[in-house]
Amino acid sequence: MSAAKEQEETKKLTLVQAVQDALRTEMELDERVLVMGEDVGRDGGVFRATEGLLDQFGPERVMDTPLAESGIVGTALGLAVAGFRPVAEIQFMGFVYPAINQLFAHVARFRNRSRGRYPLPMVVRMPYGGGIHPPEHHSESYESLFLNTPGLKVVVPSTPTDAKGLLIQAIREEDPVIFLEPKRIYRAFREEVPSGAYTIPLGELRVAREGSDVTLIAWGAMSRVVLEASEFLVKDGVSAEVLDLRTLNPLDLDGILESVRKTGRAVVVHEAPRNTGFGAEIATLIHERLPLELEAPVARVTGFDCVFPFPMTEEHYLPTRDRVIAAVRKTLDF
Repeated sequence: MSAAKEQEETKKLTLVQAVQDALRTEMELDERVLVMGEDVGRDGGVFRATEGLLDQFGPERVMDTPLAESGIVGTALGLAVAGFRPVAEIQFMGFVYPAINQLFAHVARFRNRSRGRYPLPMVVRMPYGGGIHPPEHHSESYESLFLNTPGLKVVVPSTPTDAKGLLIQAIREEDPVIFLEPKRIYRAFREEVPSGAYTIPLGELRVAREGSDVTLIAWGAMSRVVLEASEFLVKDGVSAEVLDLRTLNPLDLDGILESVRKTGRAVVVHEAPRNTGFGAEIATLIHERLPLELEAPVARVTGFDCVFPFPMTEEHYLPTRDRVIAAVRKTLDF
């Protein structure tokens, strides 16, 4: 089968299946691509994102590691310097804390430290966010930690098609990429995903819905919440444009400004805590660049400034359709 013909075919996949398909596709195309992490081999990962890869590629390319996040990321760094393209998995974002020193002090700085002599082609995948009622340390949404660290690219898909194309592109990047996977929607829906290899450039947002009255900005699982809100708002005659950022660093600021310039209003939605969340940065960028074109201050709908709650109360923490709708109405009435 020709590559062109294979590209035309599609498979109906969930988001987690699209992640697995991306890994398999790149591992077949490039023997330098390795997968490593806790239980990624024999068990196929806690969410089965790497299921079947060990049987296909063997233990030299699919490596079960000790429960040592710092060691996982540090080893991936060494492999990347040696010419490999490692994809390291952290089981949950809340488990990444032991690896923060490696990420901040070494991975993010390596190209600068070597004065550009050494690129660092490595990906760190991690499920993030709430919505599945797990125990403590399994629902964090601290993307701002990585966004405040120069040298790390940060990617957050919200659809199966984007998950595959963005992950393949992330693996092919010459800089380290933090790839955040919204586990709340790992298996929430399926869509037709192209077979074979394809890429989606980092730094290009997706207009998930066109509108004219207000711009709704989100990423990850919140993109679906915002889309649901936009569909409900139609009943009130409100035309909301929905932007799915897909990449937080690099950020498609031009795409954001183009939309807000058209609508004159914006609401940013994320499940991370409000205080110093990335929504604050986006709101500031909009205010700085469009001070005379805004019809109302940029609104934020976020998680609360507290530790992510235990399972029985997490639905009170996460942004909902109704909270988004309330923020839109307040913005329109300003």
